[in-house]
Amino acid sequence: MKLILLFLIGISIFGMPAQAKRHIMYVGTYTKGMADGIFVYSFDDRTGKLVDLKIPVVSNNPSFLTISPDKKYLYSVGEVDNLDEKHSGGVSAFRIEKTGHLSLLNHVLTFGANPCHVSISPDGRKVVTSNYSGGNLSLFDVLPDGSLSENVQTVQHSGSGPFPGRQTEPHAHSARFDPSGKLLFAADLGIDQLKIYQVGTGSKPLSPNAQAFVKLAPGSGPRHFDFSPDGQFIYVISELSSTITVLMKYGGIWKEVQTIKTLPKDFSGESWCADIHLSADGRFVYGSNRGHNSIAVFKRDQMSGRLEMIQTISVEGNWPRNFTLDPTGSFLIVANQRSNDITVFKVDEISGKLKYTGIKVQNESPVCLQFLR
Repeated sequence: MKLILLFLIGISIFGMPAQAKRHIMYVGTYTKGMADGIFVYSFDDRTGKLVDLKIPVVSNNPSFLTISPDKKYLYSVGEVDNLDEKHSGGVSAFRIEKTGHLSLLNHVLTFGANPCHVSISPDGRKVVTSNYSGGNLSLFDVLPDGSLSENVQTVQHSGSGPFPGRQTEPHAHSARFDPSGKLLFAADLGIDQLKIYQVGTGSKPLSPNAQAFVKLAPGSGPRHFDFSPDGQFIYVISELSSTITVLMKYGGIWKEVQTIKTLPKDFSGESWCADIHLSADGRFVYGSNRGHNSIAVFKRDQMSGRLEMIQTISVEGNWPRNFTLDPTGSFLIVANQRSNDITVFKVDEISGKLKYTGIKVQNESPVCLQFLR
């Protein structure tokens, strides 16, 4: 009788759904000058519900955010072009308080106009901004209190591409350290290259890698990218050609193995890609289309790295500039810049496909979503 009772108790315990957790999510926006620019939400990982915690932070065009590996600090670009009359944007450091509120530590110049992306090294010691109009990267040291040093190094890109009006000069659009922190990759939309830098020490830590760049198709306009969990593949989404290019590492050399469209074959309108993310297990790849206003979903062969499109789904908004997967991987959340809203989708854990939850919250010009994981 006792064994039967224990068995029944075990069934009841294991049959219970996991308790929901609430996660902090930060939203970066485009503002009209200094205004409430970074918003703080609570996210329920069982229901997908978003709640504005009403603790916004004043900032000027905080269009991209990143969080330190120890979850103590947040860094935000200020996407402007003439701070202190120096043709520069800025980057701000914030301490993350227990409530989720952000306390400003300091603000420094990037010495590159319109910084549109910021990332931090895996050890939390270096921050890099991608300065779109400046066509360059800016590197900073993270000081012991989480604040940023003055600019340590600026790396200028050069060249152009064939796309009319968009590739007359370099446009650094994103830069990320690899998982080892020994290499920095940078997508430049203006010159159709994924740059590769070694990360060292000294007064100028960044230097060209032995393979200094991967050349992408002329006029493609590489924008963002993501790494596979095993580090053997990079997935580059290109804004101007609406494609994803799969790069595979052969020894120490990165080579293209596939380029695939992010749009349905019967679509004939104007559309521009924006963001890309892999699922945590590496089985699926997601990319956003602005114009078609959709998320493209791809099944990924984990041996070859190749992609197969399995879905495009409306974002239920306009101009999905950025999106993210929640910490559980169960939801995908989209920042729709032009419709001024954030929409939530459920991820099918078997197929990877998305389904709209009906959850939509209003937010003025959201352009970046970052979870405090």
